[in-house]
Amino acid sequence: MEPKYQNLHQEVIDLCMLGDRQAQYQLYKLYSKAMYNVSFRVTQNEQEAEDVLQESFLSAFKNIHSYKGTAAFGSWLKRITLNNAINLVKKRRLNFESVEDYGAYDERFDQEKKDDRDFEVDQVKKAIERLPDGYRLVLTLYLIEGYDHKEIAEILSITESTSKSQFNRSKKKLREILKEEFQHAG
Repeated sequence: MEPKYQNLHQEVIDLCMLGDRQAQYQLYKLYSKAMYNVSFRVTQNEQEAEDVLQESFLSAFKNIHSYKGTAAFGSWLKRITLNNAINLVKKRRLNFESVEDYGAYDERFDQEKKDDRDFEVDQVKKAIERLPDGYRLVLTLYLIEGYDHKEIAEILSITESTSKSQFNRSKKKLREILKEEFQHAG
């Protein structure tokens, strides 16, 4: 059995397990902003992010007894939120390009191009928003949420090599968008 994680807000979590509405509201206030940000990074839509946020908290409170305390409560809640956001994006009919259509994964794509420029954070955020859903989702899960390609493959029900190729294509597309923006600004 894994050791219990020492949660900063364990008392509130325990009260939530007893169905205490005030404790649920307190937990919502503690985690809602972070979970909204997770949801928005995946959905790229304010209304959908709000919907995912509400659905995630309802699901968490309904299933709080399944939280075993072996990891941070925020990590458990983030996983619920990510799954809900990904499911919503999948409903939009996410299309991943099959790696078989393009041959084997080429490790050379991992090397950073020397002609990349320094861009402002806001420019990069706006460029990420312009990526197709599949590219944006893999890029977000890998770079921002910290999942590896094996985990992404499991989450999205794709192969690991498809995750890698989507990630490399998303980086290439992101460079194109940023260069386009740089040329328009310059």
